[in-house]
Parts: sequence; structure tokens; C-alpha cells
Amino acid sequence: MSTDSDILKRAERTPQAFAEVFDRHAAAVESFLRRRLGAQAAEDALSETFLIAFRRRGSFDHTWESARPWLLGIAARVAAKNHVAEARHWRAVEAAAGRGETTSGGGIDEATGRLDAAAAIRALAPRIAALSAKERNTLFMYAWSDLPPEQIAQALQVSVGTVWSRLHRIRRKLAPPGSHSVRLTWIAKEMDHGAVRDGA
Repeated sequence: MSTDSDILKRAERTPQAFAEVFDRHAAAVESFLRRRLGAQAAEDALSETFLIAFRRRGSFDHTWESARPWLLGIAARVAAKNHVAEARHWRAVEAAAGRGETTSGGGIDEATGRLDAAAAIRALAPRIAALSAKERNTLFMYAWSDLPPEQIAQALQVSVGTVWSRLHRIRRKLAPPGSHSVRLTWIAKEMDHGAVRDGA
């Protein structure tokens, strides 16, 4: 199977080949954008992300086999430009958690866990909204895209040390009062399992 790097080299000569990169990564990029911006804004942002990637396909760093960090880096910059949509989305998440809009498989323990998760999201949403765009980009790539710090650094075009420094600062900012840390991957787990409905 061809690597993304091989496909992008081919796409420089044969632009139609770029469709393979879209097919491989569109779902992951859309998921990232949907979580950042909400369902409505994510569709336009996805189109913009791949249009930018197509136009810049000749600048891809071929020392990397996968295009996913590169694409997510572009998506993060597109999302950051849509700060109004992102702020609106996080206010909706907070409001939905406040209304107790949670889902559950039916078990008492699971339902209790969902209520706890909704309360935690309600508390975290304003803090997430208050993060800088650079911090949100780093947080969401770490929590939602399953990228190691080295690939986050590649996506955001910063050093690995900068990624670790941002993650440390984010943990401090999101930690509950009296606590020194928060598990950042919790955000991905709870949102993925329907702690707050997608319509938020």
C-alpha cells in the first residue's frame, strides 16, 4: 500500500491522485473539526482544510509517511480562524451539560457516571473556551486525534518542548480548584461516549 507521502508526490504530477489522501483522512479531520466547531461549521471547515492542503500539496514534508498530522495542523489553523463558531459551540456544550442532556446505556452506575461527566463538562467548558487558540489546538490534538507529541509538534510547526510546555500549562488551567492536574484524555473519552449530545 502506498504511503501518503507517495500519493502526495504523485499528486504533484497528477492532481487527481490527491483524492486518495482525502479518502484516507477526511473522516478523522471532520471528527476533529466537528468537536472544535460543532456540526454546522465543521462541514465548511473540512472543505477549506482540504482545499488548502490540495493547493499546498507540493510543500508536504516527505520525511513523514503519514499526512494526518499535516492535515490536522491545517484544520487547526482553519478552526482557529472560526473563533466565533468555536466559542458558540463551547457555550452550547456548557448549556447542554447544564440541562443534563446526557445519554446512558441504562445501567445505574453508568447513568451516575454520565451525570458526573456532564457536571465536569459544564465546569470545564468555560475554561476550555478561555484557553488561547494555540493551547486549544494543542489540547484537542492531544485529546482527540491520538497524535504523539512529536506529531503534534509537526502539525503545529513548533518544537516538541513547546508541545509539552503547553500541555503542562493546559493541565494547570483546566484542573479543578485545589487540584494540580487533570487527565486531558478524559475529554475525548467522555465526548466520544455521548456525555453531551452532538446537537449541542
